[in-house]
Amino acid sequence: MLSNLYRYEFVESIPIEEIEATLILALAAAENLHGASQVRLDAEHAFDAVLRVCVINAATAVGRDLNKLFAGFLAREFGAAAFHVERLSGGTPAPFAV
Repeated sequence: MLSNLYRYEFVESIPIEEIEATLILALAAAENLHGASQVRLDAEHAFDAVLRVCVINAATAVGRDLNKLFAGFLAREFGAAAFHVERLSGGTPAPFAV
């Protein structure tokens, strides 16, 4: 079931490198909470710079924390209007479907 997937899309005005750096910061913060090994095992995510999309699987405690950290860091750094996030429903065929 795909109901634990969160799909982020980003406005064109924000450099995608800065979005990726924010994801890396969220991963580092998740490592501080759960340890590097647990993040490696449970922090499923995908980032596509060309599509300007990031998908995070929040099915585990690590994934949920990564999702919260990423959303919080994005809102604080770029503002809530800089991105759109949606929870994917079970009928969504692929995380990067446009």
